[in-house]
Amino acid sequence: MRRLRGTLLAGSLSVLLVIAGAVACDGDEESDETGPLRIGVMESVTGPGETYGTVAVQAKQMAVDEINAAGGINGRPLELVVEDEKCNAQDAITAYQKLTDVDGVKIILGTSCSGAMLGAAPLAEEDGVILFSGLATNPDIANAGDFIFRTAISDTQVGVDTGNVMWSDGIRRLATITELTDYAEGVRRTTVAQFETLGGEVVGAESYASDTTDFRTQLTKLVEADPDALHIAAQSEFAGGTIVKQVREIGYDGPLYGEVVAAGTTALEIAGDAATGLKVITADIDPANQRGTAVLSRFLERYGYVTLPWYVGSAYDDVYIAAECLRMTNDDQDAAGFRDCLYAITWSGAIGEGYSFDENGEVVGLTNIVAEVLPPAERTAENFGYRVLGPAPTN
Repeated sequence: MRRLRGTLLAGSLSVLLVIAGAVACDGDEESDETGPLRIGVMESVTGPGETYGTVAVQAKQMAVDEINAAGGINGRPLELVVEDEKCNAQDAITAYQKLTDVDGVKIILGTSCSGAMLGAAPLAEEDGVILFSGLATNPDIANAGDFIFRTAISDTQVGVDTGNVMWSDGIRRLATITELTDYAEGVRRTTVAQFETLGGEVVGAESYASDTTDFRTQLTKLVEADPDALHIAAQSEFAGGTIVKQVREIGYDGPLYGEVVAAGTTALEIAGDAATGLKVITADIDPANQRGTAVLSRFLERYGYVTLPWYVGSAYDDVYIAAECLRMTNDDQDAAGFRDCLYAITWSGAIGEGYSFDENGEVVGLTNIVAEVLPPAERTAENFGYRVLGPAPTN
């Protein structure tokens, strides 16, 4: 199918909150329908992705409440139908079938986890159902089909950036520990590929199941390989924080590297002082982006906490993008029209300015940063426990 390309400007929250008056499209007509526009949500509200799946649902509901308070979409309220994909392919398929076969939705926001996305995506593509994720990052999602989109930055870029950071820091011998999930495996695979391309050597590699709680035997093997650094690819904040804590307990005092999950609020609470100095390569909400900081402030006020702030912003933006496309089609069953809107849109929101989607539904215009975890006494709700060192280097 030929992909529609073009430019649709959208973005500022002040405009979006009066969504019925936003940018018009040729042939757009008001519908006589007054009932709600219904879209599905698939996030990991239980399972390894529970912490970020929960904040994604909460951010989406906050966005929906704002839109409805401002008059809805062409005068119609927006309604979410939420199902738990539990961070795995089989439960994602079950959730997808419930949303499509029982609830009759044609547009689904999600998933939290890459394995869940890769499980449901073939069904969505075959059925002509939109699957639009703000969190799933596995590189293979790029080839999942014409109805599959994401605002999450691919692990291909995360891996390149992580490999570059470690090499720039003088790391030449690397050990890795990886959760056995599509997300974590994707992070490790792309990171190692870039690190080895630059001339680095992997001297030890261990993996673990998602229900593992004691990592000390594997970590001891890795430390005995005498690496310059340890790279952690965790699906859950619990695992990420526990690995950091336990590797320090067995006496390793070398550099630690990871991705966004290892620096979540729960992970840092578990790791405590052991996480100090951990470097993570991740997308982040720019403090200069007033839309993004305002979203985080409202989220904190409403729910009393924030973890993994970029995921909050990404999930929030996805609802506003969906609302704009629904305003144009005025039909929650028109997945093809929604798809064409996504291909044409350029967006400015909580996670960045002027981003869009390429011919594979991959987000374009967002970049990663390098962050370093602060000592416990310096971690606050405002800095999320880390300081931003700058953009990821290129080599």
